[in-house]
Amino acid sequence: MSISQMNTFGTLFRLTTFGESHGAAIGGVIDGCPAGITLDLDFIQAELDRRRPGQSRLTTARKEGDKVELLSGCLESPSGSGELKTTGQPIGFIVRNENQHSSDYDDLRDVFRPSHADYTYYMKYGIRDHRGGGRSSARETISRVVGGAIAKLCLRQLGIDVKAWTQQVGNIACCRDWTQLDLSLIESNAVRCPDPVIAQQMEDLILQVKGEGDTIGGIIAGVITGCPVGLGEPAFGKLHAQLGAAMLSINAVKGFEYGDGFAMAEMRGSEANDLFVPASQGKATTKSNHSGGIQGGISNGQPIPFRVAFKPVATLLRPQETADIHGNAVTINPRGRHDPCVLPRAVPIVEAMAAMTILDAYLLNQQQTLPPPSL
Repeated sequence: MSISQMNTFGTLFRLTTFGESHGAAIGGVIDGCPAGITLDLDFIQAELDRRRPGQSRLTTARKEGDKVELLSGCLESPSGSGELKTTGQPIGFIVRNENQHSSDYDDLRDVFRPSHADYTYYMKYGIRDHRGGGRSSARETISRVVGGAIAKLCLRQLGIDVKAWTQQVGNIACCRDWTQLDLSLIESNAVRCPDPVIAQQMEDLILQVKGEGDTIGGIIAGVITGCPVGLGEPAFGKLHAQLGAAMLSINAVKGFEYGDGFAMAEMRGSEANDLFVPASQGKATTKSNHSGGIQGGISNGQPIPFRVAFKPVATLLRPQETADIHGNAVTINPRGRHDPCVLPRAVPIVEAMAAMTILDAYLLNQQQTLPPPSL
């Protein structure tokens, strides 16, 4: 089995992650980051702050500073500006865990929580960390957000931007196309929806569900803009396949689509085709973007809109029937601090996975292009 199938993401821009929810720290190593990139520490920390727990009444009450510590792979700029620059060497980092309540999980030591990874981890490895799910905890995504923040800093120099937002919570949806939304409003509310009216309805629903000891799922939408033509590796490394794999690796994700996605199943070809029109310098563009900026598995230069479906958080603060490792039927009534809806904190995770995927695809594409012959 390739290591890339386990704890390492990417081919040229590679993120290897480590750590558990109730261990000493979460961390990672980024390899393949180009040299000379300015590491904006405030930006990286701000991305982590968007993901951290305890940021609003919609999220878990666990209080973590989630302060990143860079251990290697960067150096103060020779210019004396005080800026940190990447050196092209592996970037090691950690984020220390500070506020674990491991005793909240003592009653679950021998119990398989419904729809969690408890049973599958136990059957696969013969041992599992019952404290918050260990490696299967969404706290693992801290490393992804750090990797994604650094990938965003690289993409910024290429004019490529990645944005995501909460599009739907339960049956409450912001149905407008991304081109009709003011994406600068994403961070203006706790639920991270760019429509303030819909955002309030979403927040009210999440709080109602939380009060009932229940949880709820939804959909995060995103768009990648500024992406050049040519990213993606057919036949098995198609760009949309890589994006789908990245998103489906996120905890609680159950579905991915891009462009018009599943809606195209009801279309005719005359409705779904993106007609080409001439553009400058012998290039072409399309009148529409049903394909979502990817054709034949390769980016065509159009924006790449996508959607990611999240299931409800599996931990309910109400009794549930289950089984234990001894084969007994039991009823659990979990304690602890849990999100009633994962979507607000998952927005930066979705952005991170998209950014790392696009940067990796860009670097791979650069490997396939020969420089022009010298004159």
